[in-house]
Amino acid sequence: MNYSVKSVEKVPGANCDWNESIWEGAELVRLESIRPESSEHHPKVQAKVVHDEDCISGIFNVEDRYVRAVHTHYQDMVCTDSCVEFFIKPSVGNGYFNLEMNAGGAFLFYYVKNHQVVGEAYKEYIHVAPEHGSFITVKTSLPPVIEPEITEPTTWQCQFIIRRQALEPYCGPLGKLSGQTWKCNFYKCGDKTSHPHWISWAPVPILNFHLPDCFQDMYLL
Repeated sequence: MNYSVKSVEKVPGANCDWNESIWEGAELVRLESIRPESSEHHPKVQAKVVHDEDCISGIFNVEDRYVRAVHTHYQDMVCTDSCVEFFIKPSVGNGYFNLEMNAGGAFLFYYVKNHQVVGEAYKEYIHVAPEHGSFITVKTSLPPVIEPEITEPTTWQCQFIIRRQALEPYCGPLGKLSGQTWKCNFYKCGDKTSHPHWISWAPVPILNFHLPDCFQDMYLL
């Protein structure tokens, strides 16, 4: 299992258009590994990622239900809302980044050097500072706050742009992106929705998305 990231001249602006021509030819990811702890609600989730020499951009398409988003600030625990996630481990540095985005567009971004759980935190991790988090753009097709929960079937999109300025203060200089091999995984969750679920692209053996040994090769073409 691996993923190839299409190279483009310039990543698209954040407009959440799943059908925009820039995504044509981008490899499609299907999130189909469902943790048994999930409710009977299993959203259909797909994603695509492209890159240029300064940015990585991706888009999720989520055929969902029971959609909720109450967190609105940077570094809020958006995983408790209807949430999609993209974890990446660059070819430099000794950690990985977890980008977690709720259906309203709020996001969390950490750099994790040691994912061992100590109490309610990880042994060694960094909250990416706001000045570096500002080099990330997240946009969704839904309003910032979704409360009460949308109970009928709803399809929504989430697009992200990660600029190298958000990564390099933590992992070091990335150099030319084309030709590199990173590691990644994609996730969908909704911990505190009425129908919680945990779905991934590459399977995880326990209910924990912070398992870098489960990340798969991501080729930057």
